[in-house]
Amino acid sequence: MAFYGPDDRLATKVAVGIVDQDNEVQALERWFSQDESDIRRQNSVFREILRFIETQGAKSVVMTDGIFGCPHEEGIDYPEGESCPQCPFWGK
Repeated sequence: MAFYGPDDRLATKVAVGIVDQDNEVQALERWFSQDESDIRRQNSVFREILRFIETQGAKSVVMTDGIFGCPHEEGIDYPEGESCPQCPFWGK
């Protein structure tokens, strides 16, 4: 489980990946804050995450400490090898 945001104080996205014993991703879901509030304070999102984890049969959970980086995806939301134009805080 990893949190992402425009800076290191506001999380607007959370991603949860389920990996097998060989570290192969079996399932991946993402949730986004609908109103740009901190997703870490949205209980409804955590209920959905818990359901996802239980449905996948996960045995343990690992979570990043703090916010991991920009919520936008390199190669999808902006060109690979460049910094996100929407999140200058995370610039290279």
